[in-house]
Amino acid sequence: MLKIILLGWIAGIAVMGHHFTVVGMTWWIWLAIAVAIFSFGLYKKEYYFYHPFYKAFVLISASWGLFATGYHFADSALEQRLQLKEFEAQPFEAIIYIKNIDELTEDGHKQVAEVLNRHDQPVNWLLYLQENKGQLKQKLSLQLGHYYRIYGQIKPAHSYAVAGAFDQEKWFLQQNIMSAFSVQSIQPLSSDEIYRLGYQQYLKQQKSMQAKLLLNVEIMRLDFRQMLNTSNLQHKGLLLALLTGDESLLPNTLKQQFQQLGISHLLAISGPHVLIFALMLTWFLQRLVQRYCPQIYLWQPRQILVLLPFLLSVLFYVACVGFEIPAMRTLLTVLIASLFLFFQQSIRPFSILIYSASLLLLFDPFSILSAGFWLSYGACFILLRIYQTIAQLPQDQPMTWTQKIFLAAKALIESQSKIFIALLPLVLIFFQQVSWVAPLSNLIAIPVLSAVVVPLDILAACVWLTIPVVGKFLFQLNDFVLSLLLWMLDTLQQIAPQLYGVSYTPLMMLMFILGLIILFMPRGTIPKAWALICFLPILLGVKAQPTVLNILDVGQGQSILLLHPEQTVMIDTGGSYNETKFSLGERVVIPFLRQQGIRYLDHVILSHLDQDHSGAFPVIQKTFAITQVQSNEYDQKMQFKDNFSFCQQGQHWSYPNLNIEILLPRSEELIYAKDQQNEYSCVVYLQFLNAQPYQNFLIMGDAGWEAEYKLLQQYPDLKVDVLILGHHGSKHSSAYDFLAMLKPKLAIASAGFDNRYGHPSQELKNRLQALNIPLLTTVQAGTISFVFENGKVELKQQRQQIRWLERK
Repeated sequence: MLKIILLGWIAGIAVMGHHFTVVGMTWWIWLAIAVAIFSFGLYKKEYYFYHPFYKAFVLISASWGLFATGYHFADSALEQRLQLKEFEAQPFEAIIYIKNIDELTEDGHKQVAEVLNRHDQPVNWLLYLQENKGQLKQKLSLQLGHYYRIYGQIKPAHSYAVAGAFDQEKWFLQQNIMSAFSVQSIQPLSSDEIYRLGYQQYLKQQKSMQAKLLLNVEIMRLDFRQMLNTSNLQHKGLLLALLTGDESLLPNTLKQQFQQLGISHLLAISGPHVLIFALMLTWFLQRLVQRYCPQIYLWQPRQILVLLPFLLSVLFYVACVGFEIPAMRTLLTVLIASLFLFFQQSIRPFSILIYSASLLLLFDPFSILSAGFWLSYGACFILLRIYQTIAQLPQDQPMTWTQKIFLAAKALIESQSKIFIALLPLVLIFFQQVSWVAPLSNLIAIPVLSAVVVPLDILAACVWLTIPVVGKFLFQLNDFVLSLLLWMLDTLQQIAPQLYGVSYTPLMMLMFILGLIILFMPRGTIPKAWALICFLPILLGVKAQPTVLNILDVGQGQSILLLHPEQTVMIDTGGSYNETKFSLGERVVIPFLRQQGIRYLDHVILSHLDQDHSGAFPVIQKTFAITQVQSNEYDQKMQFKDNFSFCQQGQHWSYPNLNIEILLPRSEELIYAKDQQNEYSCVVYLQFLNAQPYQNFLIMGDAGWEAEYKLLQQYPDLKVDVLILGHHGSKHSSAYDFLAMLKPKLAIASAGFDNRYGHPSQELKNRLQALNIPLLTTVQAGTISFVFENGKVELKQQRQQIRWLERK
């Protein structure tokens, strides 16, 4: 019963950031009621305690009480971090202390530092130090255990508030980083100077035993990196990542290869790596004891004696990786499993994982925000179930080496297939794509990495600390093993398909999960054919319902998606300044499309071919089939296909309760579009019939005053309820007379956070304010959605859905 009740605690923390105000305010009442119900049954034990209805009542009340308590606990922790979070970009001079190693990147390096002078308590900031500054290169360096005064620009984390896209603000909160900071100058400070600045208490904290231990661990990790970096090893980046979790030396090509093969999780701190290393070391020590000192077993049973070296080896590996949260998950799980063994209790996988997760969330509730939390616990549950199956095999029957190898191979194949299938919903939810070759690549990589490379890596590191020459030889031996592994993976990659993207809606995913549950249920409970019925929605796809118009948050750009039962229309795709360096299409737009269940686009209208309106189009075109593409000009670089045509005034499309019309440019004006892309943008007019309060939408692209004048002349009776402002709210668009004539109920500016153009401009804001026209921006609201259903329109703002995304 306890583990079921603890699920309430985990579920309460899992909804962190969502708005459950009443639950958060009344948590103590529900907890008190649960305690009272339990106490009453305990007092009247002979009448109630063992009654099934009373047990169910206790279970429900206690689970709900812990759910409310967990939500309040997580919400309080979130509120504390949000008070320390930065929201505005501004210059600042910071006093910092370095206690973690940096991360090397192609453009320079990133460094987490504790900032002492921003709040009453130290906070973590992520420093960006660029290395392409010539003579300043040597100055922009930070050393562990030192204090500095740095000057630069605060760069608050700001996510693309788009469903399905990577949430940078959530990642910063989960990592306990309150802001990014672009460093311009650095001045070292001595301990005496820090003392005179008034940070005596902080100096005292850094002299504690715990702080010194953690600092020495970081110094050791840095020593390993420097040693491997200066070596002539071919796979130094992979050796370092597997040893300490530091990916600074990993080439991007290797990361992409592991991602395509579905084994990128092996580059992170892996629980199986830790456990296999601990098991191998414990087995070796056990053999030594049996051979040279077997009388020790007369003192304590064997399974109890092996716990200490097992725990110490896990603790050592956790220290090597800097006590990162993924490793701490493994350590907690091992500790709880060891307690089960110590008290001679049978290993119960579900119980161990629930207790471990509950303790971890008590220590760090923000770890539940990471995909790794769910994936690692899901994988550990499958592995423990397989261990339980193996442990139940008869131990008194002797087995040959052939039988043992067969059993190990069977367990490996079974574990990988079950992990792949069981975790597939989570993989799709977090990444919207899957590698179908992942089970095979894991079968190849996991035995080599976990049973050979990682143990040899740790052995080489330990020996290098005492006998460097021998340690380097072991690293070279390990490098050779990795060469063989990567040769096999290269061969597999040549026949492996690309990552397969999956589009789904929440209902489709729910049915898919239900089908997997039926598939894994014991034979004879529910017919397995029902699972196939549950798989049909995600296999065949379902059209989106109801009609929704989304103005996506794509930063300094524009992208609009119209979902209609008979038509899926995209107006502009957005695009980053350099799509090869950061693909806004792959990172933001495509994940959103997939989360809407979209598998093809009926109609794409590119208002013009500026990068911020069309830069993501090529990758979208490669990912989704498109029936019709239109723009105001044709460009070979866009790789248009036979489905291209020019957009021009007079084009009109009608669907149930929806009319789409192109208002500008006129056909004879298209010849000017190449030289004046903005002014001759395709202006799109959407009319939703029988909808209130928003019925008529005008999308201006980057059109300015000249196009606005033409609209007023050619469409004097034009009705507009929602105006998507031209040129992201530039001062050279949305003239006063244009706004006064249309008098929209709402104006929307699609612009980027802290953009260098100052969009939307103050001049525009003044015009809107003078005319009492409300303004929404994607900076403040994130993705803005208009949901049309039963004649009513509901306006939703993505940043209002999650607390850490809200803007005041």
